[in-house]
Amino acid sequence: MNRILAILSVALLLVACGKKNNFTINGKIDGGAGKTIYLNYLLTNSQLMADSAKLDKTGSFKLKGKISAPTFFLLKVSDNNFATILPDSAENLTITGTYKNFSRDYDVKGSDNSSKVRELTFRFAEVRPKLDSLRQLYQKHQGDAGYTADLERWNNEYVKGFNDYTAYLNDFVKRNPFSMACVYALYQKWDENNYVATDFQAMRSAASALYAVHPKNEQVKALYNNTLNILRQQNSSKLNDLISQNAINSPDINLPDATGVQRTLWSLHGKYVLLHFWSAKDRTSRIQNQVLTELYAKYRSKGFEIYMVSVDDDRSAWTTAIAEDQLTWINVGDMKGSVSALISYNIKSVPSNYLLDKEGKIIGKNLQGPELNNALAKCM
Repeated sequence: MNRILAILSVALLLVACGKKNNFTINGKIDGGAGKTIYLNYLLTNSQLMADSAKLDKTGSFKLKGKISAPTFFLLKVSDNNFATILPDSAENLTITGTYKNFSRDYDVKGSDNSSKVRELTFRFAEVRPKLDSLRQLYQKHQGDAGYTADLERWNNEYVKGFNDYTAYLNDFVKRNPFSMACVYALYQKWDENNYVATDFQAMRSAASALYAVHPKNEQVKALYNNTLNILRQQNSSKLNDLISQNAINSPDINLPDATGVQRTLWSLHGKYVLLHFWSAKDRTSRIQNQVLTELYAKYRSKGFEIYMVSVDDDRSAWTTAIAEDQLTWINVGDMKGSVSALISYNIKSVPSNYLLDKEGKIIGKNLQGPELNNALAKCM
């Protein structure tokens, strides 16, 4: 309840401030007299100039913009020399720096979100070159007998730096779920294919929190959807590792059954479990229910259980199907699509299933009919 009240308080505060939606930037860029500085909206795939100003003889300038929610901007002195800022409506920012090294030497006051973005930018700019250098040294001298001690030291330094920054970024997202700055954090990458943030629960919480506060903001919606795409990609990769390694417990699921009682997947540890995703309105799902009923009757006494997750949003259709198909095992669903469970297991369509062993390890995927029967026979 306290968390709900906090969310509502933030939302009401934003509404109250909505009418005062002008923000200003006063600044001074040393060494930039006579140059032009630009304030650009940072869109999903492009930029749009919002304002510009010529630096006076002292390097001072003033810019302004109009927004109704925290919005990303680039403050640019050149295409490759800029600062990312995140002002909110009615904020008065003060930005100082040096013209030559503006992207690596600037300070911002008057905007908490922009200060957070600066923190993220500077810390990543410090750690990434160090890790790149250590990796290059290791690759260059790998296999050289004279560098055995150095190789071990470089590797240890790399692992520590990598783990320390990953932990910092995951913690940042956890601490700032309602700040747009955490989306900036989620976009940080070690390379083209690997994001820094790895805490999937924190990522989901941040995406949901932002969307709850700014549901109509176009930039928020775009960033929210991109964040969910990151989650899907990362979860898909994680799940593929689970399946290939057969060595890590499957993610837990905690959803209500038809009577409203919360039922967890992990409560079934100690039994072989078929985690099955279905829909009461899907014909193939209903046909498979008949086969599952026979297998459940055959193997239940030998330690077999079914944990069935509904992706429906129609409670009446769900409970009717349970009764008609005589499904006596655990059947859960939040009647909102059970989206969290779908994302956790990278479910693209129904029916889909995973077979879990007694420790919750994935030992099979999308087993049907005779194939599932054979797998259960081997287990029992």
